[in-house]
Amino acid sequence: MRYACTMPNNHTSPHAEQTSTAALLVAIAIAQTLHAGFNKHYRLFREASSHAKARFEAADWLAQQQAQRDRIAFYDERVRETVGLLEAKHAASSQPMDVWARAKLHYIGLLTHHLQPELAETFFNSVTCKILHRSYFHNDFLFVRPAVSTDYIENDEPASKPTYRVYYPTPTTFSNAPNAFAKVITRLINNFQLSVPFAHMDEDVAQVAQVFIAALNEVNVNPSANLTWRDNLQIQVHSSLFYRNKAAYVVGRLVNGDASVPFALPILHTIVHGKDGLVIDAALTGASPLLKIFSFARAYFMVDMAVPSATVQFLRNLMPTKPRAELYNTLGLQKHGKTVFYRDVLYHLRHSHDQFRIAPGIKGMVMLVFDLPSFPYVFKLIKDYYPAAKDTTRELIKSKYLLVKQHDRVGRMADTLEYSNVALPKSRFTAALIAEIREFCPSLLEEDGSDYVLKHLYIERRMVPLNLYLQAATPAQRDAAVIEYGNAIKDLVAANIFPGDMLWKNFGVTRHDKVVFYDYDEIEYLTDCKFRKVPEPQNEEQEMAAEPWYPIGKYDVFPETFGTFLLGNDEVKTVFMRHHADLLDAAFWQKHQGLIQSGKVPSVYPYEQGQRFKQS
Repeated sequence: MRYACTMPNNHTSPHAEQTSTAALLVAIAIAQTLHAGFNKHYRLFREASSHAKARFEAADWLAQQQAQRDRIAFYDERVRETVGLLEAKHAASSQPMDVWARAKLHYIGLLTHHLQPELAETFFNSVTCKILHRSYFHNDFLFVRPAVSTDYIENDEPASKPTYRVYYPTPTTFSNAPNAFAKVITRLINNFQLSVPFAHMDEDVAQVAQVFIAALNEVNVNPSANLTWRDNLQIQVHSSLFYRNKAAYVVGRLVNGDASVPFALPILHTIVHGKDGLVIDAALTGASPLLKIFSFARAYFMVDMAVPSATVQFLRNLMPTKPRAELYNTLGLQKHGKTVFYRDVLYHLRHSHDQFRIAPGIKGMVMLVFDLPSFPYVFKLIKDYYPAAKDTTRELIKSKYLLVKQHDRVGRMADTLEYSNVALPKSRFTAALIAEIREFCPSLLEEDGSDYVLKHLYIERRMVPLNLYLQAATPAQRDAAVIEYGNAIKDLVAANIFPGDMLWKNFGVTRHDKVVFYDYDEIEYLTDCKFRKVPEPQNEEQEMAAEPWYPIGKYDVFPETFGTFLLGNDEVKTVFMRHHADLLDAAFWQKHQGLIQSGKVPSVYPYEQGQRFKQS
């Protein structure tokens, strides 16, 4: 990195003092403008999140989805607005570097008692990066490392809610535990003050109590004996519900002595005797179900948080293996998630020695994909040119990735982090990779001393490409993956997404054996497509033609032809046809188009059907 330096001057003239005072005033004004810009952003962000409760109570699912999309755009809007103010009022891009160094120091002072200091630091970086040349992107002018600690921040305002509430069941014997738990669960649910009544609260709570006791018994020191209730037996619950799509989640953990069991309770709407009511749909216990609910392949939650770092720490107590960056992302704070992730990348590079390489698998026609073997993510560059078969542009591809970012990913599309001007050490690139980048992405590559600078790239979780997974799978694994592949497509259909290129290589298998789609350059809204049957040939010449003899429009799709490129393997074909033959029928796709066009929002659950309570 380049550093801007100034020589010390021991003899200061009156004119220099005046200049110094003026520079200080400008620096203070810049810091205050940045501070005000961030505060406005987080106020609007929090308002959008807190209003999710009213949308959930009204069962206004389309408005909930629109609010999700709008909230993602808030950050960039405030950054542009703040950049404009700084340029108009202070000619920010023309200020000398000592002004920016002072502005950063004053900004740190403004964050001393701030409730979101880490987010405010990221906002400072975002605005500054729009104004300064990247040669100044170092500790003097950016928050490369956090300057303000987020440990133990709490909102001390009288009307504020704590990050989490604690409830104390007081069972005296194993036999009376269900009743003791039920009373506390009823109270904690009622404390969320949902305006829609529960359809059968007592029945739901009784089922939750049984699940909680069974979960605690599993982690009991002596499982063969009845559970021993420790003095610190408690239920810790996040003070705000987590809203996403058609559900609201109670998130917390059970604590009994040294044992701790995380849990989530999804609350859904239902119709009983013609009236709208709420139900607790399941009691999900253990880290694994929570990791699925908070997956990188799902849409962001809406949560009312005064102190986001405290919410992240609470969630890390429930899911210790979940990266901090992903937790910020899942709360809708994806810009700070990017900051944390980039710090993780730099830390990993300092403590590893392997090289970036071309990622294993079939090379894509649109994206150049590479990875670092010791790091569980892939890096994707949009190529400068594409084969004739790909009628696309860089801007169109970027718009597809933005669509996925803003859309409900239903656990079937990987979230991506988008970066500009990323500097990585030259020594960490294999010769084959850098040759590939120079051939296919020369416009995205710059050299800066000992670094390569990649002007634009996406980063996402690494998965095993489905085509490679099937090659190495046992028969049981193969069959399960083929079924999962069809389920993934059907979940995408429910979310109004047609993946476009449905080849096995464009899907990946996660560590939880979920199949996730990750190639977005041909993605379309389902409702924009025209699903057709292949016309019957009128003569022998048409029947024997090597190429389609019938006209094909830009958005025409012929599902019955999918089998030609998907089902060459007989074992795969047998499983696919047993479970997902309907995907080869245009009527299936047309039916779901009609449902979406009628305004219906299907339910897609981040947990198994077998985990749901049987509702009376």
